[in-house]
Order: sequence, then C-alpha cells, then structure tokens
Amino acid sequence: MTPERPGPVPSPAASPVPSATYRLQLQPDFRFEAAAAAVPYLASLGVSHLHLSPVLEAVPGSRHGYDVVDHARVRAELGGEEGLRALARTAREHGLGLVVDIVPNHMAMSPRHNRALWEVLREGPESPYARWFDIDWRAGGGQVLLPVLGAPVGEVLDDLRADGDVLRYHEHAFPLRDGTADLPLPQLLDAQWYRPVWWRLARTELNYRRFFSISELIGLRVEDPEVFEATHATVLRLLREGVVDGLRVDHPDGLADPGAYLARLHEATGGRWTVVEKILADGERLPAAWPVAGTTGYDALRHVDGLFTDPAGYGELLGRYRAFAAPQPDRGGDWAATVRRAAYRVLTHELATELDRLTRLAHRLCAASPQPAPRDRAPWALGTALRELLVRLEVYRPYTAAGAGEVVTGEAAAEARLAFTVPEEAGAVDVVRDLVLGRYGDGPDHEEFRARFAQTASALRAKSVEDTAFYRYVPLLSATEVGGNPGGPALDPEVFHAYCARVQRDWPATGTVVSTHDTKRSADVRAALAVLTECPARWADVLTEVTRAGEGAPDPQLAWAAWQTVFGLGPADGGRVRDALLKHVREAGLHTGWTERVASYEEAVEAFVAAGPCGAPGERVAELRKAVEPHVRANVLGTALVHLTMPGVPDLYQGTEHEYLALVDPDNRRPVDFPTAHPATGSDGESREHADGTGSAGGAGGAGGAGGAGKTVVTRAALALRARRPGAFGGAATYEPVRAEGPAAEHCVAFARSGDVVTAVTRLSLRLAREGGWRGTTLPLPPGRWADTLAPGREFTGHARVEELFADTPVALLERVGDQ
Repeated sequence: MTPERPGPVPSPAASPVPSATYRLQLQPDFRFEAAAAAVPYLASLGVSHLHLSPVLEAVPGSRHGYDVVDHARVRAELGGEEGLRALARTAREHGLGLVVDIVPNHMAMSPRHNRALWEVLREGPESPYARWFDIDWRAGGGQVLLPVLGAPVGEVLDDLRADGDVLRYHEHAFPLRDGTADLPLPQLLDAQWYRPVWWRLARTELNYRRFFSISELIGLRVEDPEVFEATHATVLRLLREGVVDGLRVDHPDGLADPGAYLARLHEATGGRWTVVEKILADGERLPAAWPVAGTTGYDALRHVDGLFTDPAGYGELLGRYRAFAAPQPDRGGDWAATVRRAAYRVLTHELATELDRLTRLAHRLCAASPQPAPRDRAPWALGTALRELLVRLEVYRPYTAAGAGEVVTGEAAAEARLAFTVPEEAGAVDVVRDLVLGRYGDGPDHEEFRARFAQTASALRAKSVEDTAFYRYVPLLSATEVGGNPGGPALDPEVFHAYCARVQRDWPATGTVVSTHDTKRSADVRAALAVLTECPARWADVLTEVTRAGEGAPDPQLAWAAWQTVFGLGPADGGRVRDALLKHVREAGLHTGWTERVASYEEAVEAFVAAGPCGAPGERVAELRKAVEPHVRANVLGTALVHLTMPGVPDLYQGTEHEYLALVDPDNRRPVDFPTAHPATGSDGESREHADGTGSAGGAGGAGGAGGAGKTVVTRAALALRARRPGAFGGAATYEPVRAEGPAAEHCVAFARSGDVVTAVTRLSLRLAREGGWRGTTLPLPPGRWADTLAPGREFTGHARVEELFADTPVALLERVGDQ
C-alpha cells in the first residue's frame, strides 16, 4: 500500500551536485523532526546537502537502519514519509537538499518484520518473493537453514511450539506451511520450507548469502529487474518528487554485478548524483565504466591521513612496538603475514559455508566442461585452490570486465600453487583462476561462479582486514582505518598531489571523508595518534614508565593499543574506553571472541583498563598528550582544511565541525546536540572553540602561535569559500600543487584551486620544531594579492614567508582579491 503523501516539496533549490554534505545518523532518539530543527544551524555552516543514514523501514529499535525490512515504506520510528517530507521542505527553505543512504545488498533476516521473507518461508521456492533472496535451495535439501537455536534442536525441542499458523521459539516467530499446523512437532519441523538449526551451523551449513558473516542479514538479488523495481520504487519516487536529490550506495561489492546494477540505477534516477561505498586498495582504481560520481571517500581519507604521518618515525615506532609487544609475525608483528593468517582463519571458520558453495559450483563446472583442462579435478583440490587464491587477493573484489581480474594471476597464483602438498594437484589453481577470468565459458553457471567468487572475496577482505587484522597489527592505531594500509601508512606529499590531480581529472564530484559512522576512530583521534610517529622514542619511554607503575596487562599487544587509545582520545569516560577495548580484543580473536568469549581474559582487560589507562598511570600519558598539544592541533586543523578544499565533495560527519573525539561504533554514533538559537554564532562561536580545545592551543617551533583560528572557524571559512567560489571547486576546476622553497619546504603542503584559492597546511610540526622551525622557508604564491580568510586584514603576495603565513594558526586559506 502506497502511503499518503502529505504536502508538496518545493522544487530543488540546491545544486544537483553537492558542494558539501553533512551526515546525520537517524535513529529512534534522533528522528526527522530533530534533523529539521537542526537545519538552520547546518545551513549556516555552509553545506549544500544533508546526508541521511538509511530512511526505509528497518528492524524496530535499529540504531543504524541498515537492517531494512520493507522497501516500500519510510521508517515509522523516524517519523514516516510525512516526517521525511517535512524535513525536505525545511531543508529547501534554507537552500539545502537531501542525500540518502540506500542498502541494495541485503535485508534483515527477521521474518516477523520482513513480509517478503515471511512469505518465502511460508510458501517456499514457489513464492513470488523467492526470487528476492539469494538462497541455494539445493544445498539445503529444499529448506532454508535458520541459525537461531541456542543449542542442537534435540536439546531445545521443548522451547519450540506451534501457535496457530506460527512456529515460535522464544522471541522468534516463523510461518507454518499450509496444512502442517496439526502435525507432531518433529514431523512439523520436517514439513516446513525452512529448518531452525543451532546457531553454530551458520559457519558451515548456511544456504543463503549473508552480509559478510552476519547471519541476521540476508542477501538480495537486485540483479533481477523485478527485485530491483520492488526494492527501489519508493526511493525512486522520492527522487522524482524532489524529496531526495542524491544517493549513497552501501556496499556495492556484495552485489552479483555491481556495474550492471549501477547502470540500471543511473538510468532509473536520471543520472542523479550518486556515490558508492567502494573500498579501494593502494593503487586500485574505481572502474571507469561505472556511471557514478565516485566513491564515498575512504580513498581520500587514506591519502589525507598519510600526509600527516612521518615515514621515518613510523619505522622507528614499528620497531618499538615489536620490542614492547614481541608479537609473532603472523599474529601482529608483520602486516602482510597478519593479513594472510587472518584471511585463512576467516575463510575456514566464519566463511566456510561460502567457500563450500564455491567449491561445489567449481566442481560442477569442471565436470561438465567441454574442454579437457578443467576435468578430473577433485573437490578438495578445487577448494584448496579457491582458498589459496582468495587469501592472496589484495583488493576487495576482482572486476574481470574492467580488467581488474588480473589480480588473481601472476605472483599470487604462483604462491597459491605452492600450498599443494600433492604437486600434480597444483594445476587446480590455474583452473580456478581461469574460471574467475571467464576463460572456460559464459553460461549462467559460469557467471554465477564469477559473481560468487567476487562476493566471497569482498566479504573475506572486509572480515580479515577491517575486522581482524586491524585489531591484531597495532603499532599505529590511526593507520588501521577502512581503506588504509597499516603496512605503509605514510605518504609523500607528491603522492598526495598526484592523487588529487587524478581525482580532479577523473572523478571531480566524488565523495571525500575523514570521519564516518564506520571509522574506527574519528579524524581528530587519528590526528593525535599520528603525532606519535614524530616522537616514537618519547612514546616508548612513557610506556616503560606506565608499564612499570601500572597494573599488569593481559597481554602486551593489548596494552600498547590501550595506551594509544587513551592518548588519541584524551580525557574521556572510562566506560567508553573499556567498551572499545573489549570490542578490540573480540575482533582480534586471539584470546577471546564474539562467539567464544573467555570471561577470565575479558575481566582482566576491564581491570587493566580501569587501573592503568583510565587510572593513575594514565595521567602520565595525558601529560605527554598535553605537551604535544600544539602539534595535535596542527594535524587536526590541517586534516580538516585539506579535506574541505581538496578535489571532491566533502562529507562532514555529524559534530565534526567542532573537535570530535570518538572511537569505534557504537561510540561514534551517539546523538549530537545541535544549537537551535542564533545558528550563525550561538554555541558554535568563540566560547565553543575554546571549550572543545581546538582554539586555545598554542604553537611551538614555528608551527603556529597561541590562539588563532580553531576547527570550527576553519570549517566555516572553507565551506563559505566553497559556496562563494563554486568554480574553484567544481567539475571544471583545476588543482595545482604549490611547492614551498627553503630548508623546511617538506613541512608545508599547499595547493591552488583554479587560481583563486590556495590551501596551505603545516605537516609534521613536531619534527619541524626539533629541526629549528621554518628558517626562512617561503611559499611562492600565484600572481596577485591573496587575503587570509582565517585572519581578516592579512594579505600576501609573491614569495610569502611561511613563518608569517602560519604566525597564529598552523594552516592558511587564501583567497585571491582584486585584479590579477
């Protein structure tokens, strides 16, 4: 039933391509009306669009909205479609548009709330909704396995009961197949189109595609035109009616054919601005054929963070970490080995069912091949080949149509062959590789194999890197971020400039981010941690002191990560630190885990956090944090300004216009209080600058003097400049590096946008101070007069002395004034 649509929404006032977006995390505690109340303030910041987390009907109480249960309705807990339309009207009145996050890859595995899934469980593969879900009916013997039982079915049989036409198990409810309600319970269970099983069987027996290894989310088949239409109709209608202006697409790597999906979406939306949450590895490019504006921006995050990380200092920090924690190479001592070990574990445990399904499909293809090469391959050999190739992929997903499938050849394939103890079976690697590359045919089964290989690869990469290795390899926590490369976190400024030039040329309207709902630490926490690469010996000395004085840690790797956590976060509630570190050790899976928790170890973690990092010894770490505060400030402001003025469309995460110190979710999804009065200044003015600590830190060694602009002032100035000079930042803009000259040139990173704007930031300010400051270094500005937007009244021309440019603030944002 289509909901009544109250009130028209004014025609879009905002640009079809945003100049800047602002991400809001909607949840039952922050509904559409709360977002509408914040609109005047958000408009005053200078953004052009609000970026909303998923708005369609989700599991009741969901705090993120990615567990969609009904694509036809706007979520009632947020205020329903009427509330969304009211928000859109308020936004339009203030010149803002709306961008929404959509979830094409999966729905919630919650039959009680997911009507389409309920009908599939009731009617089986003949249900009109059966084509919606990625279910392998053959593997389940004609039943969908539901891993919901707390123990083997024989041990919990008394907890299962028929209630009319519903089967109940505690809070779970499932439909009964017609005519089966009166059967004795064992026969009743056998007669259903589904089979409730022990939750542990999800690892090995599951026969539906999941989101990563999360059994509570079931994969959608949006490659089917009917499913696409049904699951996108409401969003497309909201786009046509002017309620929504653009889209963020969640996890395209999980789809069977992302390129085809995006082409269909592009056509259906009329080419609206759309970005995709595609994670790119170092050196990987977004497929050029995708009709999108670009990515959501994790590639930008990696380049911005790398700019403020000291390469030499990181090498020393890594050595100190290895000496302190003494980790084994494959358990946190070496990045590549840690990733490889984590991938083996994930693929043979959490994703074992996905690997088994791939193996069965590969064996079927080989047995039926008209070509002799693939025949006579044992299932175990094909499974081993699949495993060895998957763990060696260095990208999230191979895209064979775009040529990226070559990642499964060459050195990776040669290494994979070595894993075979029976040499003559090593040829299975070449067979699997050629299946992935489409060299043995293009029928439906071959297409399915390639799609499932790619889908499994993306799930494996996410689980083994983001959710495992990032928590095992911890020399520098700021490097363990989505899209990052902890094995080589620092980037030369020339690499950054080359990246920006390429983005401006190829993807000028791509998204850029530095903090999101998925970052493990906010940009300001990472900016503080990056300073440790400039003082690794000092950090090691402090750890020696606190280790000697404090309570014993359960293990040294955890201790290193815990002390870095409180250094990056600064003074904070101990509960937040405890919760983040418990998540850390469970994700790492070395001593405890999510499904096999070791209570004694977790109790030791809690005791250590309370007595050490959040106890008296933590004060010594706080002293170091305070001592390097000017350099933390330089990184915070530099990160913010670069993000807001580099090529692309910057997305500000809620609250990050101020100092924003957050850890991994759910810590980073806490509601934000927005000012409702005097939006142009109010609580966002100077008092807020000093309250959040970003406006009162002094400078040192020429890195920026005391006082000066704080983060909110920098953010407002950059956003205002983007709005005032759209030509300097849009698709037709240019990007030119501006290279400093002099003994400290490497510490000043600057670039010009279309000859009208110059951004300059201080890089590695602590090392700069040790080396004697700027010492006459100059920045040769483009011709003309340049006004300092952060300090009205100051102007520069020609070769500006960097020490003067950064006299009060370690960053500068210059705007051309007058005639050239």
